[in-house]
Amino acid sequence: MFLIWVIAGAASVSGTPEECRGRTGDALELCNDANDVGTTIGVGLIIGLWAAVDVILGFTYVVYRLASRRT
Repeated sequence: MFLIWVIAGAASVSGTPEECRGRTGDALELCNDANDVGTTIGVGLIIGLWAAVDVILGFTYVVYRLASRRT
């Protein structure tokens, strides 16, 4: 699920965004660069959430294994 989310987020960068239409020169370049930075931050947040969920699931598994072992 997270992999699909990352791919969809990264693929949404293609082309010129609607907010940048009608701009030329440096304004167009700045707008496109800002869009790319926003996409990078978004994908980074998704990957961070993915890592946090993995850590929580791993910790839950360890607690479960320790609680269910025989002494």
